[in-house]
Amino acid sequence: MAVPDPVLRIEREGARARVVLARPAVRNAFNAELIARLHEAFVALGDDPDVSVVVLQGDGKTFCGGADINWMRDSLDLSEDDNVSDAAAMSDMLRAIDRCPKPVIARVHGAALAGGAGLCAVADAVVADEEAIFGFTETKLGLIPAVISPFVMAKIGESHARRLFLTGERFDALRAQAIGLVHEVVHGDALDGTVDAIAREFDDAGPRAIAAAKALIPKVRAASYDESRDLTARAIAHQRTNPEAQEGLRAFLQRRPPTWSRR
Repeated sequence: MAVPDPVLRIEREGARARVVLARPAVRNAFNAELIARLHEAFVALGDDPDVSVVVLQGDGKTFCGGADINWMRDSLDLSEDDNVSDAAAMSDMLRAIDRCPKPVIARVHGAALAGGAGLCAVADAVVADEEAIFGFTETKLGLIPAVISPFVMAKIGESHARRLFLTGERFDALRAQAIGLVHEVVHGDALDGTVDAIAREFDDAGPRAIAAAKALIPKVRAASYDESRDLTARAIAHQRTNPEAQEGLRAFLQRRPPTWSRR
């Protein structure tokens, strides 16, 4: 009996984990299995003390083309409650990436459409091929970018969402960079080198500090000033007194690398 091809691969390179969408025949489009595997992968990698950074990328010619047409066709026969369950699983997957305590770098080539653009929104750093195409294309199918909207709006803001969510238009990597969806736009030959350079920056940062800084961002965004005043004061006080920060400060004063540096 033939074993089906995996929809997702996890490759390890020392402390770096590479999560590869592995459905190139359908432009790495989402189906229920891929969503479940992505969720599981990011929960597991977030808990793995041997992982310092995660790179998210796609096999073949495209990063991620959105939802699988066959999966969407099946949704026509589902009840509203079943459709809610499907959508909730997608949201939980995006949140698992968004809240992963390890830094996540998206390596984008070809296209990142609909849910693929949503993956960019939940990555901490996004490097795109200058030829890559982006879009929140759901309205072109009579749908809406509902599940990805909280993550995307946190990244690009309401103004850009008001246009791009409604038109469903496609746009290039430079525009994606201008609206904050992408951080670096490079020639295709420089994709891997740029991803590697960003990953090396994380190697010099304290792993507990990275996780704490990442967790702080949504908390501060959701807080009032009075709430954020107490929240941030307690956060830095806690960080200053933990062993990692103590080692980092001593290493700086002694002009040596900290013990947790991977360089």
